[in-house]
Amino acid sequence: MKPAIAVVEVHGTYKVHTEFHANPAARKTIILVNGSLSTTASFAQTVKYLGTRFNVVLFDQPYAGASRAHNRNDRLISKEDEAAILLELIEYYGAQYLMAFSWGGISSMLALAKRPATLEKAVFASFSPILNEAMLDYLSRALVCLSEEDCDQVGHLVNDTIGKYLPSLFKRYNHKHISRLSAHEYRQMNAHIHQVLRMEAHCRLDCLGNIDMPLLFINGEHDQYTSPADARLFAPHLPNCQFATVRNAGHFIDVEHKGAWLQTQNTLLDFLQSSVGSNRYTRAHGLQPAMAV
Repeated sequence: MKPAIAVVEVHGTYKVHTEFHANPAARKTIILVNGSLSTTASFAQTVKYLGTRFNVVLFDQPYAGASRAHNRNDRLISKEDEAAILLELIEYYGAQYLMAFSWGGISSMLALAKRPATLEKAVFASFSPILNEAMLDYLSRALVCLSEEDCDQVGHLVNDTIGKYLPSLFKRYNHKHISRLSAHEYRQMNAHIHQVLRMEAHCRLDCLGNIDMPLLFINGEHDQYTSPADARLFAPHLPNCQFATVRNAGHFIDVEHKGAWLQTQNTLLDFLQSSVGSNRYTRAHGLQPAMAV
């Protein structure tokens, strides 16, 4: 079934392309938040399993993908702007669940701190609260490529670092997509990197005390950039968080190989459908035990 397409106007400022994948039997709706430089297409594998249980909402930021043509894109958007857009979409679709991937976690954390009324649980994939040495090296190299407007090298950089465990087909798609982005998207990426580097950490730790819903952090075993150990640094700051590690996976946990896809699928579905505090999902497929605090 094809998704229902809508262009949602946010605060009279932005027009956001959305896709609503309806499941007639579903009672809950989950909204997915893209990582940097990505579009709704990046969640193609994720929708396959989430769509069996939930209604699924995808969207492109105003400067990206199918949203770009609907906006003037004459100004740069901050992570706080992205959080405001996300809050509007959560309310518009009445979403109960949220899943954010990688840098989508920054705006998602800022949005959750506002305690959106309908939201019940959230999942953060390939995300951590700090910029570790590997991530800082990746960002510094990205800034060089962006300053030189070397689109080809940006694509190679992504595939050689955070995307190094991707199958060759996905690497080709990644490079084709990234090397053909608009000049405004590269400026936006540049601005986001500088904004994150100015933060005390990868996300605003000072806002985490406002988040009390159940959260799951899921990271790839071999992800050097947002490692499972780094993700666990969230534990002292969040009252209700759990952690899981996908074996033999890097940063792109559910597209690198079938085993990682199955582990991610079972972990997410069991967490979202289980009662609060249940750790059954950690025993499935040999996942590392969750640590709840």
